[in-house]
Amino acid sequence: MSNAVRHRPIWVLAVVSLSVVVLDQLSKAWAVSALRPRLLPGGDGPIEILGSLLKLTYTQNTGAAFSIGTGSTWIFSLIAIGVAIFIIRSAKDLGSIAWAVGLGGLLGGLLGNLIDRLTRYPSPGQGYVVDWIQLPNFPVFNVADMSITFSAILMVFLALRGIDYKGTVSTTS
Repeated sequence: MSNAVRHRPIWVLAVVSLSVVVLDQLSKAWAVSALRPRLLPGGDGPIEILGSLLKLTYTQNTGAAFSIGTGSTWIFSLIAIGVAIFIIRSAKDLGSIAWAVGLGGLLGGLLGNLIDRLTRYPSPGQGYVVDWIQLPNFPVFNVADMSITFSAILMVFLALRGIDYKGTVSTTS
């Protein structure tokens, strides 16, 4: 196997994760500048895209998914760092493009939210995460959250199909 082919999954992981981080951080910067002022007194409120089905708003999440663990942000920061290290160290064994996409999306999503936790108020490791996409009866979320969710779904699908991250397919009789 050529070097280029052997390293292709690593490059896919890198491009996917970097793309997610950039898109996530740009969208959060837009949300802070365009949506946050709309929620101030006298502002126009959330932007309704599809009536009450899809709104763009601004929230500061100090917890994890569904605002679980509010006040324990530093724990999520440590977990994100640990998972990122694990993914990066495991990348050398990647042989599957599909797993590279899934792990790249997971890495990009967790790094996008980790950047918020490290750089936003009140302190490094304990900062809030900017969320801005709102669906009915669902917590407000962001691009990083979407990437983590879709990556998890993809990885479950790959595991159920018997495709491991090394690119081999296991068959059961």
